[in-house]
Amino acid sequence: MDAPLPADKPQHPYARAGTVHQWLPFTPNRDFQRQPRVVVQASGMHFTTSNGRSVLDGVSSLWCVNAGHRCAPINAAIRDQLEMLDYSTAFSMTNDRAVQAAGMIAALAPDDLNKVLFCNSGSEAADTSLKLALAYHRARGEGHRCVFIGRERGYHGVNFGGMSVGGIPGNRKAYGAAMLPRVDHMRFIHDPAHAFIQGELPQWSEDPLLDLEQRILPLHDPSNVAAIIVEPVAGSAGWYVPPLGYLQRLREICDKHGILLIFDEVITGFGRLGTAFAAQYFGVTPDMMNFAKGVTNGTIPMGGVVCSDRIYDTLMQVDQPAHAIEFFHGYTYSGHPVASAAAVATLQHYVEADLFARAARMAPVLGDAMHSQLRNLPHVTGIRTLGMAGAVELQGIAGSPGKRAYEIFLRCYENGVLVRNAGDVLVFAPAFIAEETHIAQMVDTLGEAIRALA
Repeated sequence: MDAPLPADKPQHPYARAGTVHQWLPFTPNRDFQRQPRVVVQASGMHFTTSNGRSVLDGVSSLWCVNAGHRCAPINAAIRDQLEMLDYSTAFSMTNDRAVQAAGMIAALAPDDLNKVLFCNSGSEAADTSLKLALAYHRARGEGHRCVFIGRERGYHGVNFGGMSVGGIPGNRKAYGAAMLPRVDHMRFIHDPAHAFIQGELPQWSEDPLLDLEQRILPLHDPSNVAAIIVEPVAGSAGWYVPPLGYLQRLREICDKHGILLIFDEVITGFGRLGTAFAAQYFGVTPDMMNFAKGVTNGTIPMGGVVCSDRIYDTLMQVDQPAHAIEFFHGYTYSGHPVASAAAVATLQHYVEADLFARAARMAPVLGDAMHSQLRNLPHVTGIRTLGMAGAVELQGIAGSPGKRAYEIFLRCYENGVLVRNAGDVLVFAPAFIAEETHIAQMVDTLGEAIRALA
């Protein structure tokens, strides 16, 4: 395993030798402190650790670095922007890069999704979209619509709104008492009968949305429901693929009852399925899409919501004085000029390097390798691949959920590959620049770790 930074390196006078003072998110910190994993450099598909080892980034650093690390045109744009405009407020004014970035995002979005609200993360995007749904219904005279519907095991960040509509058990266990009160959850989109999925959508023998139509909506009355929010592909839970026709049916149900449909595209946005957004891949246009991560290739934090003209126009047409604020919401760093410059350069690079099409071409390479080499290994109970991502589900250890996948994650890292462990699932989501040799190394390393720890 990687060692901590050498003790003889200069340290801040307030730092204690041999201690990492950072408290890591979503990390077993007690175990991490035994032997910290510290990276000091990155390039292309690889990290360099503090003790000089090379580690292949098999997860685009949490679904972010779609164009690979230290992408020259993106980094150059950031440096240039700092020399032009370091920061400006987005309250009652804007900057040229934010205007440009919003236009480029709207051009990539489907149909009439043309208005962009910037924030700083996927978590903030989730809460922004929920608040926008409430504001929209209030503006059209239906302020009683305040029920939200999410999905079991859904993930929409760590702010209270996103956690409320999310269905991650750990979040609900720890913070359930403080979550939004009028929220319900649809059933999850996994059927054990479809344990192995390779580049196509499973066809269920039953309708997974019957519970929504026959129980959840009648329980709350559809006229009280503001929005339904889902990840088109359930990424954080472990890359679970929706059944054939599921998102189309969800769109029809929302239209029937005047409910807004929100796609959380923080993971699927900007090419992960070989299209700009999952909305285009599935042929379903929501009323809002949340984005983050890949919009700046992970270089500078940025997130946002792109919404339909209908939502924007409704709020703009409310009868109130011209000086009144239509949507009482925003962040200090909304549309930050440096983040916006990073987004502009990133989106330009995606187009110029044709990276979305490259992701579509490399997707079956990743899927074929995972299914052919990992399917029959010990404790493997399922494999799901779609687009430039894939997941291996493992049989958990009785009484120690997540332990097997965590130990495999550690062994893979020790052997030079970063894989993402989520419960008893291991996920690959490489950058779109990945070559066949990178995919082979990823899959070979994971296969060795599964066999070694069987």
